[in-house]
Amino acid sequence: MAITVVGSVAFDTVETPAGRRERCLAGAATYFSLAASYFTQVRVIAVVGEDFGPEQQAVFDAHKIDIRGIERAPGKSFFWQGSYLENLNEAKTLKTDLNVFAGFEPKIPEAYRDSEFLFLANIDPVLQRRVREATPNAKLVAGDTMNYWIKDHKPALLEVLKGLDILLINDTETRMIAGNSNLVQAARAVLELGPRMLVVKHGEYGATAFFGKSPKNVGATTFRAPALPLEEIIDPTGAGDSFAGGFFGYLASQPELTPGAFRRAMFYGSVMGSFAVERFGTDRLQELSRKEIDERFNIFRELTHLD
Repeated sequence: MAITVVGSVAFDTVETPAGRRERCLAGAATYFSLAASYFTQVRVIAVVGEDFGPEQQAVFDAHKIDIRGIERAPGKSFFWQGSYLENLNEAKTLKTDLNVFAGFEPKIPEAYRDSEFLFLANIDPVLQRRVREATPNAKLVAGDTMNYWIKDHKPALLEVLKGLDILLINDTETRMIAGNSNLVQAARAVLELGPRMLVVKHGEYGATAFFGKSPKNVGATTFRAPALPLEEIIDPTGAGDSFAGGFFGYLASQPELTPGAFRRAMFYGSVMGSFAVERFGTDRLQELSRKEIDERFNIFRELTHLD
């Protein structure tokens, strides 16, 4: 089943202990769509500038990602520059140029309106809400946000949460929304705001799912997926978006959203996040095979097998 994702397609310049990469293809919608494309059909709504050329388009084409929803605008694409030299778990932002993204008004192609799965990547909650309201037939809607929107645009964000089935955010963001330093209590408070499921990403420590009004009677109220211990992390920039793509892509590939499907989706999210950090930008996600993905899924399963 098709997923429509709305978010950023961008260029990043990143410096980590492993080196430096200038203007690599990036953006939340890019990482998400590449990760999800190994499981199901993906359609992207975004805006790019004149610097998005045949080389970048070929990346999406190679994965059969539908980019009819990517608007081409005069100017340059969104650009971010960051450093992980001080802390590999937290980027230091050195430069952010919104460029054409500053005037982004998501436009939903008619061909996308039958998408049953919708993912609202990290953008202005006002835009997230508009896309949500324009896709009333989506049967499962998930979204992401960040500390900036929580801190300075919380009323608009709270309106978005009412229309989500699943929210994917990190520990700090969960506590910020709830105003509670206890993660479990904060998660329960976030679930009271609308989402039926909250996935809290813990970076190198995996992710935890909290279930509220239960998507399809998941059963247990909490489920934890591990992270794979990696000898070297090259670029952690897209790990969270890749997790989301693997998680939501797997769900969209299933004929029925059973309790087991949600648990396996958590593992596949961790699998895709672990691949994303092995190279700069989206390089590793571009060259994967489904065989590699399933082999790593089995490694994750062994990590949690008791007997």
